[in-house]
Amino acid sequence: MKIDKTKLRSHIYLVILLIVFVILWQFLADRELINPMFFSSPKEVWADTVEMFSTGYILPHIGITLYAAFLGLFYGIVFGTLIALIVGNYKTLSHIVEPIFVGIHGLPLLALGPLFVVWFGIGIKSKIFMATISVFFLVFFNIYAGFKDVDIQLIQTLQLMRANKVQIMTKVIMPSCIPWLMASLKAGVGAAVLGAIVGEYLGATAGLGYVIQMAGGYYNITRVIACVIILMIIMFILNAVVSWIDRKVLKWRPTMDK
Repeated sequence: MKIDKTKLRSHIYLVILLIVFVILWQFLADRELINPMFFSSPKEVWADTVEMFSTGYILPHIGITLYAAFLGLFYGIVFGTLIALIVGNYKTLSHIVEPIFVGIHGLPLLALGPLFVVWFGIGIKSKIFMATISVFFLVFFNIYAGFKDVDIQLIQTLQLMRANKVQIMTKVIMPSCIPWLMASLKAGVGAAVLGAIVGEYLGATAGLGYVIQMAGGYYNITRVIACVIILMIIMFILNAVVSWIDRKVLKWRPTMDK
């Protein structure tokens, strides 16, 4: 297997940067140059993380957050893709729906969160819905842009060959939208997790957002930072998985990577 030296070098630099940051952070905390109440320290964060995992406290919360995020990602991709293809097929409908979706998409998720909590309760349903909404608009606008970017000459060629709408959709439009769908998937993973976390932060009885909200309420900065780092690691793993899927699905497409 060929090793990409540029990527390997970048990863080494990243690891070195993280090590230097942690050492500097611990040094400043030990010398009390920063207030531990506000910034904690790497040793305390590590000890708290080990405690949460060794006692099994954090695992159910991680599971609940990922469950809501993955369901939201699935529903957002399915409905976002279907509605984008339907709207793209009808010009009058697109003129009606597009400005409405632009307006809704511009609303902060935190502003809509209390409504979802009232409608669906503080259980898992409101978190799934918030994750779905977060992903839906990303997918819709990406697939819709991909639909409008399809080569019109290919469609006209199939029309001359008397292809029907279903054949044009399956043979030209949908394959052309695959790169846009993969771009939506990469952005949608983060949006889904963010939607679930925001939902838990507004009202929940479990989940990483709930743990962060409770820890913040008691000024337990160590636990807040520990949960944030756990979230960062989860996002790093999910992004790596999605990037691998992207490379496999779009391996036919040339890239600018050297």
